[in-house]
Amino acid sequence: MEKLLAWVEIPTENFDRAVDFYNNVFGLELEKQDFGTEKMAFFPKKEGALIQAEGYKPSQDGSIVSFNVPDTLDTAIDAIKKNGGKILVPKTKIDAEGRAFFAISLDSEGNKIGLYGK
Repeated sequence: MEKLLAWVEIPTENFDRAVDFYNNVFGLELEKQDFGTEKMAFFPKKEGALIQAEGYKPSQDGSIVSFNVPDTLDTAIDAIKKNGGKILVPKTKIDAEGRAFFAISLDSEGNKIGLYGK
């Protein structure tokens, strides 16, 4: 098996706000597409997307998708706060040799996401 996870969809209520949030926090340029009844903004390696469609509702309950941060965790945490997100678990050292730090936050839509980095 090449990788276990094949695809992730993160629900949005305000699609453009969510795209701006992920672009600003992770330094991305998400590719947006409108399919009529749904909108999607694809992550760089096509491993998932932000989605706005009937039946998709943001939630802080359930699965957590974790992202590697492009710079430092502190930089990502500041960007989350500036872009309408909220920190739930502050920067925390992972107590295992060779591991960095993690944090848990809410994105601009209310989804719980994880962050991983130095």
